[in-house]
Amino acid sequence: MIVAAIPAFNEEATIARVVIGSSGHVDKVLVCDDGSSDMTGEIAERLGAEVVRHERNLGKGAAIRSLFDFAKRHGADVVVTIDADGQHDPDEIPKLVEPILTGKADIVIGSRSLKGGEMPRYRSIGRRALDQATVAAGHVKVADTQSGFRAYSKEAVESLEVTEFGIGVDSEIIVKAGGLRLAEVPIGCRYKGVKGSTYNPITHALSVLGTVVTLVCERNPMTFLGLPGLVLVFIGLYGWIWVINRYAEVQTLATGTALISTILLLIGIFAIFAGLILFAISGLVKRYR
Repeated sequence: MIVAAIPAFNEEATIARVVIGSSGHVDKVLVCDDGSSDMTGEIAERLGAEVVRHERNLGKGAAIRSLFDFAKRHGADVVVTIDADGQHDPDEIPKLVEPILTGKADIVIGSRSLKGGEMPRYRSIGRRALDQATVAAGHVKVADTQSGFRAYSKEAVESLEVTEFGIGVDSEIIVKAGGLRLAEVPIGCRYKGVKGSTYNPITHALSVLGTVVTLVCERNPMTFLGLPGLVLVFIGLYGWIWVINRYAEVQTLATGTALISTILLLIGIFAIFAGLILFAISGLVKRYR
């Protein structure tokens, strides 16, 4: 069974086109109405889609998690996620599904980079930065990490643990996709007349980067927290040694240096303990998973 999974928030103007377009290429259309205040859920339901509802807006990540949970419960063989704002062409669904059905990939990403297009310059620059950060964190080669038009095999849906609530979910999935086979296919994308993300570009970028940094810290807490913390502790101690020696020479306390050294010491100690705690938690999770 192939399922089209559509996260949607206040998309009554476009949801009908996406549901109808997707229904011709899949066995079931599923919409997550993520706390919409308009008729998004009702329109999708009247057009034959099955609708999962959130009482309030939780974010794209929470919607994807609900869609994946539904797919797992109903034994879906392939899950195709497609945005509800109409930027993607549902008629391209077969292109994404084909590598999974033939056993060539576990996750197929519809890449806007491979085909090119009319993406606004500010979005193109921001997306490239997010692509580089995600690729570096996940150690994968993906041209378009922010595309929401994707296909997932049954194995991928069952193995991926989505924890991100917000817009960073697309990066989270790529970072966590180790061991799964990734592929990309070129797709077109419509920008004119499309509402796009509910976040402004800066908030969007910061949210995704925050997700990437958090995932990296969770994976390597001692590298990204413990080591920098140790460096700060040494700098703080060196500063205090200098303050003490200076006081012994001229009987004057270098208050500014002492204050900065103390702050660095405290931050360093906190970072080391945070790294140790995350390292211990990560070990427990891996042991009992």
